[in-house]
Amino acid sequence: MDTRRYRMVVTSGLDYVGTGAQVDDRLRSWLKEPPKTYDIDAFAEGRNEIARGVTLDHDSATGTSGAYGRWRLRETTPDGTWQTTVVIRQTGAGPTWVQLDVEHLPDDPDALPVPAKTPRLAGSLLDVLRARDGLADVTRMPQVIEVDDVDCVIDELCDDGRRLPVVVASTPNGVDFEAWLERTVDPLVRPLAGLAILYVLAPEAEPHFNRALEYHQVFAGGIRTYLPGVDPAWAADGQRHRVMSRRAVVESPQRARRLLAQLPQSLATHAPLPTELDSVPVLRARTKEGVGTSELQRLRDENHALFEILEEAGREQRVRADEIRDLKQELQQARRGESMLAVEYDDQYRELQGAKAQVRVLQNRLLVLNAGEAAYTPIEPGPAEPASFAEILGRIDAMPHVHFTGARKVTLELDDQAYGSSWGRMTWDALLALRDYADAAAGGETSRDFKQWCEDVPDGKHAISPRKIVRDESKSVKTKTDWRRERTFPVPVDVDPTRKVFMGAHIRIGGGNTVAPRLHYYDASCTTHGIFIGYIGPHLTNTLT
Repeated sequence: MDTRRYRMVVTSGLDYVGTGAQVDDRLRSWLKEPPKTYDIDAFAEGRNEIARGVTLDHDSATGTSGAYGRWRLRETTPDGTWQTTVVIRQTGAGPTWVQLDVEHLPDDPDALPVPAKTPRLAGSLLDVLRARDGLADVTRMPQVIEVDDVDCVIDELCDDGRRLPVVVASTPNGVDFEAWLERTVDPLVRPLAGLAILYVLAPEAEPHFNRALEYHQVFAGGIRTYLPGVDPAWAADGQRHRVMSRRAVVESPQRARRLLAQLPQSLATHAPLPTELDSVPVLRARTKEGVGTSELQRLRDENHALFEILEEAGREQRVRADEIRDLKQELQQARRGESMLAVEYDDQYRELQGAKAQVRVLQNRLLVLNAGEAAYTPIEPGPAEPASFAEILGRIDAMPHVHFTGARKVTLELDDQAYGSSWGRMTWDALLALRDYADAAAGGETSRDFKQWCEDVPDGKHAISPRKIVRDESKSVKTKTDWRRERTFPVPVDVDPTRKVFMGAHIRIGGGNTVAPRLHYYDASCTTHGIFIGYIGPHLTNTLT
């Protein structure tokens, strides 16, 4: 997912006047820092052009609906304009809201905006505003959770009013806590200022935290991102809250930093604004200095019709803004619904597996009753199910007609994400079905494809629900070069001279359109080569992602 705007939305612990004063002061200081060094005195003198190609506008209003203040900085660059907007807003007796947006506006309408980095202004504002999100403090750097803080942090995780994700880092065993915090955690979470609530568990607090959150634990140097709506009593809810392992952090800190920021950035960009901020009117910039009264009069007379058109355009823009807000709310609800459906699916899958096990036990007992104890030979139980994706990959090697050619590292990272879920079990079930199908095809016992096999599986063989099997990707995926390349994986030269093939066939692992992983495979069983699995990992890019 490609998130290109930076957005911070918090409430201030100061009153409206105090918040406005601090925002104005920090903004001016930021504009004077290298490399900007803009002429702030020009703004104080009533001119909005504070440097060549750089304008700073401010507007405010107070009325029965509340008060707002806004600062907008526009910096012209060769490829477009960088726009930074700060809004403060108060309605009634509620808190003062603060919104900071940074975005790139390309000159070329066909060009993609440049992704915005977390501005230093965000941390500067957090240092003075005593910012909050629901019950939690929003800080520039992570706060340390001591033993006495655990209950309060759990309350924050479960707070219905929380909008931001909570990122909690743990400390590896045997590692100095202060060194781990300073050298690893602090640099890793620095881009999350204003995007997430940041914590690091003191080693003494970690067992208390994990004891209270049995299904949502974080330990051994892992870092967990808790979405809004944590349910500590629901085991399956754990899979909604991503875990990054210590291995992922240490092996590639830059990649880990980028991956950790993706979810908070996406939530900040796509979440609807609070009603208070969404009701702030469109900014009307000041007229540039240097235009005389007579010239203004002439322009007003000559362009009267144009102003009417602009007014109509403004009204249309407000209508579109309302539509966009409604769509964002619907999208957020749909995403939350998809995530919850995935969790419910996981619960149902566990129940189904338990029911199947009970059926096997009952069938076993029935054979005993029908055949008698002497004539009955108990069925030896098979090997235990793999406990991790690392073990799953190891067991594929024992399947003569199933071959894994994908990136093992991508698959192994699922172990960090699958805590509390049945992804591993579902993947193993799919592999057993692929194994039995490939063995039967190699022995000439079937001429059907894998989906047909699962629709009418022979007795004693493994199968999965045919609805989880997709024979090929959609036309939009196959015709888009980047998406097709994502689904092209290695195979031996005797399978294809180019040593790679497009693997559109895939299996859905778990519930949810885009939440759960996918297994992509190429069926070469008709040529006795077997099944080639090119990918087991997160859902690849398509129109829904």
